[in-house]
Amino acid sequence: MLKKTFAALALGSALFASQAMAADYAIDKKGQHAFINFKISHLGYSWLYGTFRDFDGAFSFDADKPEASKVNVTIQTASVDSNHAERDKHLRSDDFLSVGKHPTATFESTQVKSTGEGTADITGNLTLNGVTKPVTIAAKFIGEGQDPWGGYRAGFEGSTTLKLKDFNIKMDLGPASETVELILSIEGVRQ
Repeated sequence: MLKKTFAALALGSALFASQAMAADYAIDKKGQHAFINFKISHLGYSWLYGTFRDFDGAFSFDADKPEASKVNVTIQTASVDSNHAERDKHLRSDDFLSVGKHPTATFESTQVKSTGEGTADITGNLTLNGVTKPVTIAAKFIGEGQDPWGGYRAGFEGSTTLKLKDFNIKMDLGPASETVELILSIEGVRQ
């Protein structure tokens, strides 16, 4: 009887430990439950919004140890979509994203620092337009749990602001348009 009790405790401890460890997630781009959007001021009069339609990535996440989390994302820069074909053509040109020379942008986290209940700063290296610089994304945990298809998901939102000139984007759009805000909504499926 004592052996069975110890065996049950050991099994229960092993199961609990496996649930408390970091899990790996693939970003759900197939189901379109992830978005990389941006907004930039148009001459200081309004906001221009856009998105990147084609990207892929993964993250690891442990709610008990968020500092151990990691994020990797690759964006196909030619997938930029601002809902205007001529503007998108210009955004793909050497004035902005130089997609012929730099078809991808990447983000790889280097540090995750908790900033409060369910919030963190994710610092990493962003490579965009041939330039690699550290950026920090202010992230918020949205939730996690079972989905209706038998999988397990976790979701986050985040944002960061980039100076265009930091990434060799030299097109002068005026003082109100020197920065662009990235707005991220990421849902991953546990692997």
